[in-house]
Amino acid sequence: MSGADYTVSVEFYDLLQAETDRRLAIRRFAEAARQARHGILDVGAGTGIVTETLLTASAAPIHAVEPAAPMRAALLSRLAGLGADQRARVTLHPEPIERAGLEEVADLAIASNIIACLDPATRRSTWRAVSRALLPGGLLLFDPPPTELPTGREKVGRLGPVRVGPDLYGADITREPEAGIVRMVFTYHVERDGRVLRRQRETFELWPASASQIGAELEAQGLQVVHAPSPDLLAARRPAR
Repeated sequence: MSGADYTVSVEFYDLLQAETDRRLAIRRFAEAARQARHGILDVGAGTGIVTETLLTASAAPIHAVEPAAPMRAALLSRLAGLGADQRARVTLHPEPIERAGLEEVADLAIASNIIACLDPATRRSTWRAVSRALLPGGLLLFDPPPTELPTGREKVGRLGPVRVGPDLYGADITREPEAGIVRMVFTYHVERDGRVLRRQRETFELWPASASQIGAELEAQGLQVVHAPSPDLLAARRPAR
């Protein structure tokens, strides 16, 4: 996400979010992955939860794009726990998708929990890079950015608590509008015997965009908006030749 480098969040991410994110990834992407034959592009692979889901659902090679070093470290740790045959199908790209130079390598592209985190110029360059990376007829699936700003500071939710030995790990999530963007604040805390041992915070910026704006950007890069397999996703396809 823009506005942060994940150095705080990466410690807590899998502990607090992995199981929920895995179930969500299976529901959203597993069926499309099963149909992929040539390759799958995972844009913003993070700690590798979606990557692992794609590897399990498909026999196709995976291009995992993750420019943030803390997240790459977690992703590689996850890959280290998989079989050598699965690791052999993953190519890790440590730069943003627009600099990865991928051309017609995938018949499926996944962008999970990332598009909202891109400023408009980067988002448009991401569509351009994804369009180049998709084979003719290839499908892009992504969760859309928020369509509007919140009216004020509001609590989004809470993660955890999750117990590790004597300690309870958790996080509170809030959001607020600021200069046309949504500022998301994750406040992580570790407690023992009712006492807070640590409290750390990381802030992320989200850029709202309407569905029509997203559709126009996709069309400008040669991607046709199509019906998505899940109501919480948007989808686009590179036209077949």
